[in-house]
Amino acid sequence: MVALAAGMEESMSAHAWQPEEIGYAGASGPRRPHLVLLPGGAGEAAPTGPLRLTRRGRVVLVALALVLGIGLGLVGLRAAGAAEVPRVVTVEAGQTLSEVAATELPDLSISDGVLAIQLENRMTTAQVSAGQQLVIPRG
Repeated sequence: MVALAAGMEESMSAHAWQPEEIGYAGASGPRRPHLVLLPGGAGEAAPTGPLRLTRRGRVVLVALALVLGIGLGLVGLRAAGAAEVPRVVTVEAGQTLSEVAATELPDLSISDGVLAIQLENRMTTAQVSAGQQLVIPRG
């Protein structure tokens, strides 16, 4: 570095470094530093003893337990709501699926209502017959 700075001050010309100037003279000269393995690395067993948590670690564990408990509680509430009895209607003579959709799902367009009823009942067509029971999906 010093040689480079001195060369730049003199004439701002390029300076070629020789290996000896940067501390490397090849195989016969001084060697560059190498990594050294210290005791306690991955090859050695970790010291055994009781596991000790810091205050911060205990706070994190309590927070995780609370989040997990709340999450499981919400899932349980959702599953409890799924046990409700589905609403079933019986198709009357001359009634079409469009009429059933318009009557039972007034918040949806007729085409969306028909599609929802078809999906809920695993129907491949919009054909219905008198006396057929249809499960009405939740709107």
